[in-house]
Amino acid sequence: MQLNPTMWAMTLGELGLWAALSLVFWNKKLHKRLPAMGWYLALRTISSVVFLALLFIGGQPWGHWALVSYFYVYEANYFACTILVFLVSVEVFRSALTGFSGIQRFGSLIFRWAALASLIISFSTVSFASHDWRIVPDIAYRLMRSVSIIELCLLAFLCLSMNALKLSPRDLSFGIAFGLGIFSSSDFILSAFQSWKGTLTDPAQFISEGITLFALGIWLVYAALPEPVRKPVVVSANSTIYRWNEIASALGHKSPQVVVQQPANSFFLTDVEKVVEKVLTRTALREGESRS
Repeated sequence: MQLNPTMWAMTLGELGLWAALSLVFWNKKLHKRLPAMGWYLALRTISSVVFLALLFIGGQPWGHWALVSYFYVYEANYFACTILVFLVSVEVFRSALTGFSGIQRFGSLIFRWAALASLIISFSTVSFASHDWRIVPDIAYRLMRSVSIIELCLLAFLCLSMNALKLSPRDLSFGIAFGLGIFSSSDFILSAFQSWKGTLTDPAQFISEGITLFALGIWLVYAALPEPVRKPVVVSANSTIYRWNEIASALGHKSPQVVVQQPANSFFLTDVEKVVEKVLTRTALREGESRS
């Protein structure tokens, strides 16, 4: 498979950005805070080298086997990246909600249910009429589409609740969510104009590669620049975010619960007794008046 010089340059640039980002991420020991992100960067760096080698060998007269291997390696890498991207989204969510343990724990539970629902929806919409290899890209594509929706929802949540969470735009978790949102948006937009049978020289492929370079550049800037020190989150007791955190903590509370009788029933019975007493009093007064 022959690539033109522009695509070769962009592909080599992407490899350089993946390698630089992985180096900065691991040197600053950010993988201890976000381990799934560290493994995702390592996987993308190694897979980029393997893909370039297979494309180069496939361009040789004797390298037909490399093009066949490219398909299997690409699909296996696609599945692994889908799982890791989901785990990265969970890590970003938990990192952004460090100061709110209740919402953090409850949100992690929602992420698990979202993953299960995505799996069910993805497999239920796959056509199993064909039993050959063509079903594999369809399954991988639908799984990544479900994860992309989760990424966009995560970015929207962080943007809308940034002030309430006391989250700085320079925070690494927001930067990673921003980059994932760019990847997801480009996949949704370009998938409408690019078929799965397209080649690496299609115009949409150049646009996709440019967006990838832009997102990697954002990640590299966030990883290289010093991150602002997180301060303890202080909110008022009557704030909405505090009440949500308390409710989420209560929902996840596993200690023995005490059944409290609702006082509304006693109030209701008391009112009924008062009404009955008034009726009896009025009836007694009327009988006394009639006798007199």
